[in-house]
Amino acid sequence: MNETEFLSSLARRSSDPAISWLMKLTLDQPDLISLAAGFTDNETLPVAEVGALTTELMRDDAAGRAALQYGSTAGDPELRKLTLERVCAQDGITPSAALTADDVVITNGSQQLLYLLSEVLCDPGDIVLVEDPTYFVYLGICEALGIEATPVRLEPDGISLDELKRTLQRLKDGGALSRLKFAYLVTYFQNPTGWTTSFEKKREAFAILRHYEAAAGHPIFVLEDAGYRDLRFTGPDTPSLKSLDPANERVAYSNTYTKPFATGIKVGYGVLPRPLVRHVLRSKGNHDFGSANFNQRLIALALRSGTYDRHLPKMQAGYRRRKELMGDALKKHFPSSAQWQEANGGLYFWPELPASHDTSRDGAIFRAALDAGVLYVPGDLCFASSPLRPKPKNCMRLSFGGTPSAQIEEGIKRLGAVLRTRGL
Repeated sequence: MNETEFLSSLARRSSDPAISWLMKLTLDQPDLISLAAGFTDNETLPVAEVGALTTELMRDDAAGRAALQYGSTAGDPELRKLTLERVCAQDGITPSAALTADDVVITNGSQQLLYLLSEVLCDPGDIVLVEDPTYFVYLGICEALGIEATPVRLEPDGISLDELKRTLQRLKDGGALSRLKFAYLVTYFQNPTGWTTSFEKKREAFAILRHYEAAAGHPIFVLEDAGYRDLRFTGPDTPSLKSLDPANERVAYSNTYTKPFATGIKVGYGVLPRPLVRHVLRSKGNHDFGSANFNQRLIALALRSGTYDRHLPKMQAGYRRRKELMGDALKKHFPSSAQWQEANGGLYFWPELPASHDTSRDGAIFRAALDAGVLYVPGDLCFASSPLRPKPKNCMRLSFGGTPSAQIEEGIKRLGAVLRTRGL
């Protein structure tokens, strides 16, 4: 018997997620300095705060039992209300008849929402537009579901509007626009580049997508991944795409309480167009019939008590220090031929080397880095396949999120030495 012939087509399409083997390398080699995983900072995790919140949740038998009981598929009502109020406050809008807490779905981290929306909107062979480069774990979802991830070049202020128009026109001319279901955009301190999409570019991209809906014959949604929005170090916030969708018809807004507060709690959420809510809840019901109720009650209490907002500046300050450590180390140890931009938030640097240098998993630089005891994310993992261009192999994603502060410069020093020995 062929070892895969009994598997579903989804299982046969799926390959090992890159995040899995990157994490395995870290665990198998405890002396390895990992600049790869987007883990959060152990030093800023709110241990005392979560302890106090847990005590409050368990203040009496009735409160404790309510927190320890099952919840609903959609999520804790108070958390959904507080979440909507938070998003609206950030965007400078108000809840309305078209946008209520009923449009909020609580998930097991934001990753689950990305999967659920892709599952309910796409059949195998359907198309999703993605930034080029994009969040590489989402490309694994596309692979598993048989979705064609079509890349559109990313610029420092967001997706290229000219290339977006060309891509949509090419799909239209080729008779494939009807297969386009949505655009997936990581708009705040993007994973992997750290770039943030300007509000002006959000407005223009949204208008362009709406323009092509008539030719597509159905709505073209936007899935805005705002998972790093609260990880801002400096500068003003930028309104979300959701603020451009007052009728709540096209923009699915995804975010998380995981990275800004505590990754182990795994509470994410979506603010969804009303036509999608019922279908996402049906799918989520089949997955888990509701995220962990205790975790939701804890986050709701953190929001209501102000604990969450008091913790944010501590977390932001911690990451700002780490970003500065890595930025200084890059300037000191990386060759001048490597180029990068410093972000105002998030967890990542995105150095780009001359095109002739291969940073991929199979390349000499990656192998030499492992021999030197340092790990990074090969940049080619972040690019969708396209017949219009080969995958770039000259970038790397470096994370300062979970690496101990004392190891950041040493890791960059080792990696810089590897690059210099390769002729950079």
